[in-house]
Amino acid sequence: MALDQNPGIAPYEAPEKELYEIGEMPPLGYVPPKMYAWAIRRDRHGEPDKSFQVEVVDTPAIDSHEVLVLVMAAGVNYNGIWAGLGIPVSPFDGHKAPYHIAGSDASGIVWAVGSAVKTWKVGDEVVIHCNQDDGDDEECNGGDPMFSPSQRIWGYETPDGSFAQFTRVQAQQLLERPRHLTWEESACYTLTLATAYRMLFGHHPHELKPGQNVLVWGASGGLGSFAIQLINTAGANAIGVISEESKRDFVMDLGAKGVINRKDFKCWGQLPKVNTPEYKEWFGEVRKFGKAIWDITGKGVNVDMVFEHPGEATFPVSTFVVKRGGMVVICAGTSGFNLTMDARYVWMHQKRIQGSHFAHLKQAAAANRLMVQRRIDPCMSEVFPWDEIPQAHLKMLRNEHKPGNMAVLVQAPRTGLRTFADVLDAGPVA
Repeated sequence: MALDQNPGIAPYEAPEKELYEIGEMPPLGYVPPKMYAWAIRRDRHGEPDKSFQVEVVDTPAIDSHEVLVLVMAAGVNYNGIWAGLGIPVSPFDGHKAPYHIAGSDASGIVWAVGSAVKTWKVGDEVVIHCNQDDGDDEECNGGDPMFSPSQRIWGYETPDGSFAQFTRVQAQQLLERPRHLTWEESACYTLTLATAYRMLFGHHPHELKPGQNVLVWGASGGLGSFAIQLINTAGANAIGVISEESKRDFVMDLGAKGVINRKDFKCWGQLPKVNTPEYKEWFGEVRKFGKAIWDITGKGVNVDMVFEHPGEATFPVSTFVVKRGGMVVICAGTSGFNLTMDARYVWMHQKRIQGSHFAHLKQAAAANRLMVQRRIDPCMSEVFPWDEIPQAHLKMLRNEHKPGNMAVLVQAPRTGLRTFADVLDAGPVA
């Protein structure tokens, strides 16, 4: 049988209980009243090893258009770090719930469906994209759902993310799981891949086109690794920026046209005051950086687009090296939020500064099809067991993680499993 076919879940015996241990499987479709979760509470905001604690909590109840998913594995990204730290804002300021379960990526099995859900059934294997909205405004009906005033990110702006045995999502968040991937590979990619897809293809008229050049910051990370692959798949040219020489081969193997080590230059951080000696020194370093780009693209050929997410440390350089009429598209500020630039080079050269935030369903589904069709690799780097979810986030916070995307196991008892039958064979049924 082909790996992309779903044979369904064979019957198995399991008792009905109030609470199951991690890795134990309830009867298919049976929802226990309680579950284990890594919970964050307002009074323990801080680094992940402090803010994340295992608790027994109520299994979430679903509404008519919602789905309950048994989580097999989950992805690690900055949403969990920000939620734990309470920086730049506390998630409790938004959803007002007594505790917060982080996690904005997951693979799993549909375990219960609301009365209005028509496209999914119990037993379906899925991945989850993290955009939610109420679906009843103009942007959700003919516009861009990412502009909806009800738009929110599951697992960050909602209290019921993926670091739990069960998670509650809207039915429109579900996508087909690529069955050639393991549970953990399936869990690690949706947030970063869909974010990168919208950045590159979602902002008319600056959609990426064949033959164009894109500068990609953090090219070895989760976002960057997908940006490189998407750019290559589109017939365009990616110039990856790295911070360690050990990452060069990884980025080139993804399909980058060239790689630049940012540590060879001294032009990072906020822009010095214009027309000062410090600005002159900074400007000289930026020109050296621009020449390194030309060594890859050709003399005088500036990039059509800059794929931005570090923010404060890199933004002044991004606005300078992008071509006239080009676009700097930014989705995060992992190095800081206070962005500076020499505005003269933006207005005189008519450059576009574009904010970008995750993706709507059509974009997320298009990105996911590339994964299902095996045109994109999930670039999974490390997998952590359930007990080490805080340590995985701490590693990311300290920038000690390996290139690519990180995953954690939840109900999957070990790595390398591709089907629910594999899970039943490998782990304890209750």
